[in-house]
Amino acid sequence: MKTLFTQTERITVVLLTLAVCRASEYEYISWKPDSGSHIYGKTPQCIDIPEDLRLCYNVGYHQMLLPNLLEHETIAEVKQQAGSWVPLVHKACHTGTQVFLCSLFAPVCLDRPIYPCRWLCEAVRDSCTPIMEAFGFPWPEMLTCDKFPQDDVCIAMNETSATDTPKTSDSSAVCPPCDNELNSDAILEHMCASEFAIKTKIKEVKRENLDRRVILHRRRKPVRLGNLKKKDLKKLELVLKNGADCPCQQLQNLGQNYLVMGRRVGKQYLLTGIHKWDKSSKAFNKALKKMKNHKCPSFETVFK
Repeated sequence: MKTLFTQTERITVVLLTLAVCRASEYEYISWKPDSGSHIYGKTPQCIDIPEDLRLCYNVGYHQMLLPNLLEHETIAEVKQQAGSWVPLVHKACHTGTQVFLCSLFAPVCLDRPIYPCRWLCEAVRDSCTPIMEAFGFPWPEMLTCDKFPQDDVCIAMNETSATDTPKTSDSSAVCPPCDNELNSDAILEHMCASEFAIKTKIKEVKRENLDRRVILHRRRKPVRLGNLKKKDLKKLELVLKNGADCPCQQLQNLGQNYLVMGRRVGKQYLLTGIHKWDKSSKAFNKALKKMKNHKCPSFETVFK
């Protein structure tokens, strides 16, 4: 790969060592455009990272380059695309997830655009893909790791953070759709990754190879049907993808009502979220009220 940096620029534009747990330790140089510089076909500019850009607002620096490294030219487009990744960061599948994503969605202002290192991309991809697959989303082509530099100046992490073992690599880690805190944000995030939501009980759970098939009680009350037709609701069975061995406490309590969420992937309906139906919970009631009008990130435009 031909480098865009001279030896002098390599010394001036230092390799960013980014620690997720110590975000204040970022090193960066304020970006000042060269006369007539048009890196993306549009004059780059530094802007403050807005508070509602949840993915990167607390990443450790305060300004970002626009257009970004994914060729998003407006902050509205950045917010729409970046919002789809917030739930993955919350799942903590790898310590470098936020660093990797924000280096692309909200790159720090430097004299030259600097991409994430290929090994960082591969580490995040390998750790987080099982989580994404549980919700029916593939690793997107726009984040193909081969396109990122291997030996060039690139965004990295310090050695301690890079070697941290993600909690989800543990075989005893809770199945992603079942790892739910009973708060409105968590419920809405699962709802946004789903196509439908219903109130029902679990009748039976069967293990099928690496998955678990979840058979629902006959009584099923629609909460949000989306594209699911009523005739399909009657015969609906869900699959907990790669969930044969991970714990899911909700699937052990067959007498409890649950808010069950899912989405169709191919010929299967995947279980993407399961929350205790608790009308005594303020957070649960708040989420139910918001479901009808809540504006979700556009997942389908990101995970292609």
